[in-house]
Amino acid sequence: MSNRVAFVTGASRGIGAACAKALAQEGYKLVLHARTAVSLNQLLAALPPSCAVESMLLTYDMAEQESISRSFQEIFKRFRRLDVLVNNAGIMEPAKLGMISQAALSRTLEVNLAAAILHMQGAAKLMTRSGGGAIVNMSSIVGRYGFEGQVPYAASKAGLIGATLSAAKELAAQRIRVNAIAPGYIETELNSQHNEEVHGQNLARVRMGRMGQPEDVAHLVRFLASDAADYITGQVIGVDGGMSL
Repeated sequence: MSNRVAFVTGASRGIGAACAKALAQEGYKLVLHARTAVSLNQLLAALPPSCAVESMLLTYDMAEQESISRSFQEIFKRFRRLDVLVNNAGIMEPAKLGMISQAALSRTLEVNLAAAILHMQGAAKLMTRSGGGAIVNMSSIVGRYGFEGQVPYAASKAGLIGATLSAAKELAAQRIRVNAIAPGYIETELNSQHNEEVHGQNLARVRMGRMGQPEDVAHLVRFLASDAADYITGQVIGVDGGMSL
């Protein structure tokens, strides 16, 4: 894997950081995205020294379309290739119907869906040049089954599943595999905003009786990025401890 390059968006914490560490262990050269470089310092300290030094840091807001386009130009200049994209960056702003602001709706769809599609588009161009690759889109159990107070988030993550299936069909001939992961109740900053009552309700739905860890998702990302998953595309795989059963 020493020549292969993996790009992880939203890499500074949670699932994104776990994915970056897992891919670093496999020997990938890393492109790490976050809104600020400072937020990536803790991750860099946790990576093998050689990987941390060689890692490329990209900082921009996911709503900045020009920055997204420029990021792939910079990746090409530095590495001349891209082999893996982990579309992980996302936001969640819970609100009941009737209380959803236009700003929150637009922001959620722009960051969780539009930006992910733009990243797929940029990645596909580079992967086609190097003979193929793997795109892993981070959807959610909420995008598959919905959840009260999460209409914008559910819509964005369901839309990402549709985008995954369409891109998988379109890019298969170029040997680019596109899959989605639908995590359940994972112990991340996004889920830490729930109050005790909601936390208890969520946990009660998990048949394994515990929250998932970011590493539980990262293990699957590592597999889907690898040659072992060379014949797998267009799939939506849950990592939810039985929450969807």
